[in-house]
Amino acid sequence: MNQPKIDLSPKVSDEIRKTTCYMCACRCGINVHMKKDPLGDLKVAYIEGNRDHPVNQGVLCAKGSAGIMQVNAPSRLRAPMKRVGPRGSGEFEEISWDEALQIATDWLEPIRKDDPSKLAFFTGRDQSQSFTSFWAQNFGTPNYAAHGGFCSVNMAAAGIYTMGGAFWEFGQPDWDHTKLFMLFGVAEDHDSNPIKMGIGKIKKRGARVIGVNPIRTGYNAVADDWVGITPGTDGLFILAMVHCLMKAGKIDLNYLAQYTDAPVLVNCDEGSPEFGLLMRDEDGKELVIDRVTGKPTAFDKPGVKPDLSATHRVAGVTHRPVFHKMADRYLSDEYAPEAVADRCGIPAERIRAIAAEIARVAFEEEFELPIEWTDFRGETHKTMTGRPVSFHSMRGISAHANGFQTCRALHTLQILLGTVEVPGGFRFKPPYPKPAKAHPKPHTGMNPGQPLNGPHLGFVQGPEDLAYREDGVTPARIDKAFTWENPMSSHGLMHMVISNAYAGDPYKIDTLFMYMANMSWNSSMNTRGVIEMLTDKNEETGEYVIPRIIYSDAYSSEMVAYSDLIFPDATYLERHDCISLLDRPICEADGAADAIRWPVIEPDRDVRGFQTVLCQLGAKMGLPGFTNDDGTAKYEDYADYIVNHERRPGIGPLAGWRMGENGLQSGRGGVNAGQLDNYIENGGFFVEHIPEGSNYYKPWNTAYQDWAVKMGIYDSPQPYLFSLYVEPMRKFQLAAEGHGDHQPPDHLRERIKATMDPLPIWYSNEDDNKADEYPITALTQRPMAMYHSWGSQNAWLRQLHGHNPLYIPTKLMREHGLKDEDWVKVTSPHGEITVPVLEMAALNENTIWTWNAIGKRKGAWALEEDAPEVTKGFLLNHLIHELLPPKGDGLRWANSDPITGQAAWFDLKVRIEKTDAPAESQPSLPPIKSPVGTGPKNLAWKVGK
Repeated sequence: MNQPKIDLSPKVSDEIRKTTCYMCACRCGINVHMKKDPLGDLKVAYIEGNRDHPVNQGVLCAKGSAGIMQVNAPSRLRAPMKRVGPRGSGEFEEISWDEALQIATDWLEPIRKDDPSKLAFFTGRDQSQSFTSFWAQNFGTPNYAAHGGFCSVNMAAAGIYTMGGAFWEFGQPDWDHTKLFMLFGVAEDHDSNPIKMGIGKIKKRGARVIGVNPIRTGYNAVADDWVGITPGTDGLFILAMVHCLMKAGKIDLNYLAQYTDAPVLVNCDEGSPEFGLLMRDEDGKELVIDRVTGKPTAFDKPGVKPDLSATHRVAGVTHRPVFHKMADRYLSDEYAPEAVADRCGIPAERIRAIAAEIARVAFEEEFELPIEWTDFRGETHKTMTGRPVSFHSMRGISAHANGFQTCRALHTLQILLGTVEVPGGFRFKPPYPKPAKAHPKPHTGMNPGQPLNGPHLGFVQGPEDLAYREDGVTPARIDKAFTWENPMSSHGLMHMVISNAYAGDPYKIDTLFMYMANMSWNSSMNTRGVIEMLTDKNEETGEYVIPRIIYSDAYSSEMVAYSDLIFPDATYLERHDCISLLDRPICEADGAADAIRWPVIEPDRDVRGFQTVLCQLGAKMGLPGFTNDDGTAKYEDYADYIVNHERRPGIGPLAGWRMGENGLQSGRGGVNAGQLDNYIENGGFFVEHIPEGSNYYKPWNTAYQDWAVKMGIYDSPQPYLFSLYVEPMRKFQLAAEGHGDHQPPDHLRERIKATMDPLPIWYSNEDDNKADEYPITALTQRPMAMYHSWGSQNAWLRQLHGHNPLYIPTKLMREHGLKDEDWVKVTSPHGEITVPVLEMAALNENTIWTWNAIGKRKGAWALEEDAPEVTKGFLLNHLIHELLPPKGDGLRWANSDPITGQAAWFDLKVRIEKTDAPAESQPSLPPIKSPVGTGPKNLAWKVGK
């Protein structure tokens, strides 16, 4: 017989280069396969997952595999550019880097010498915020933040203030032991590979998954139980479950007594200026009643047994512990399932059933691991108690005006069950846990020609930490972060920068400097209004109201056209990046890990990595952190910075392969000139596993605390109690009640008292006066196949999401006489859009939604003018405003959480009506001229045979 000869081991590639993916927040390890082209040059042939990588263990999603098309995108910028036509025209002239850096220096140096606050420097999802903030701090401007204010601050800040860490990239379920996994509002584009891997692992074991989300897609589609909650009511649903658990006694009393502030005494003297604050000894340590002595004792005294039930009577006043206040609140009938069911859209019996299932798994399936450990009071425990219930949540519950308190409610639920940092529960990833007090406070001390007096962002501990100028009235920051309007705004308010700068409120700026933030399109509320702000001119002078805009991006996004000077960024396979423990590392619960990207290919255009540009610009302006004493550049480029920069002695951007007295070591250590080579040889990452016995109970485990000091995460052990009662919030309430030297403006007193409760509460995010006129909630979600707008120019990913319909539930389809591919006009208090629809049954009956960032502006991203993203794609952003509708009081109220300032994207209320199909989605804005032209009809990519 003639058998065909088949090569069973074909040559896959000529070389494999290992680096880190940039296609979402997972930061997976990837193998970039290189093949020689006909000229003998190595080109990217395909990308697969790195099986040795701690994050993805070889798994890679569609985004990661499609990274090839990021580096082949026709929309890539090719050279620095300066605007030569009006803003928004897209008319540019390519210039040299020397000229671009000189123009920027000529604009920025006078600002720095005169008033550094006239520079507003804000960055998008760049994954290098410790570096960009370092640059801004050295420039001296108080106006810096990244995109967290319109994305994640409610989740991050609520987690850190309550328990020292949060969901998102900062923690994960114990996938090896959990038996019940509950997700709330999880974004599908973040952390997707680890979550998919984890869900697969636990479902294989027979564990149960419950998804709470108005929309059943992605993770919720594979959940065993889907809860289609009414948007914005998650906090009410969670607190109803807390009510059920407390009433049934299904809470972990030992855990609460030992590791939380539940037994800490609260000052109950209504006549005291410290009414409602926690009671402390002379050393400032929280006081508990010791069950053995019956006396007030510091919480961390060796041998103390905190009593949850005891009170303390002094001078006729009975002071009670936090736990009593929790019982008073959450056992109230206002949180009973019957009281909240209609508002949440979840029947009372179902709320009770879910709470009962959580309790059953947490307490009836409790288990022990035979691991000995010693706590911060010196007590040695022979085992670790496992409670196999875990939770995860992201933007869905965060992006509401009640999001901060909702996120705190979810953390409180976890803590009451005793499921945080125990086997089977939620686990922190280093460098977390860190209590809020271990983080810096925000700094705004500004002097011309000098660096800012400290980090821009942080965690306020009371009104004295707010960011005002010397007059005590004018906000120090252009976004009004850390003011009475949003006191705990730990990530800033990027969505308010342009509108505030345009209004000159609190002051005017000279230059807006942004990186990878598409603020003239999908990253702004009120898209058309923002475009007008960017292009409007002063009638008297003829100058733009925002005089200068510098922007950096790798692609010809919508924001490029509205900028004056463009720094073209390299793509992620063409530059160095650092995923650092100082920022948002790739750690896992059992290990500290960080990673790099490095130029696996060289750019074929005149582009530079943005971080390198900042090094060069900083040196050119003589910024202290970027210049040696003799005036020469301290860092040649970003790679040089990564290796040689030290944030403090022995602590640099990377924790691996540092130089010690006896050779290379981890964590702390001196500079190692070959550090990047060490990372490249190891696949682009470093990991140091937490010693066995240290990997649970991290906030209280002495072995973990000592390891964290060795790694440079702490300078000294930082054991602390979880804060069910967030005392800084009570300090703001006290000020609103008239106590203290720092007082809020009168128009904010009632709001502060109502919203800044130290125990989690729920309050409505709706305007009840407009509920009948706008009865439907409109939401966006990001598809797994794209991340922010980065997939927009990707020829492969565009085939998955070429345009986005508006998904409408069956009930509303019938009420409005709609069928698939009909068109509707969607109206909000701010504007209207006209878009195509599709029916979706697995959707909350009063919620409509669409994919985010699919719709594009004509002329952007090198797309043709009849591309489906342009003709059928659309944004809900046209319906949203950065300000709430007028209340008749003459004040400007931000469409944000009143505590943190997070953008309340998901509070959008609308009405719909059937309409005739237009030629394309409305509004249809005029095309902008593309500085890179239009891409080919077909983009093929094939290297080698």
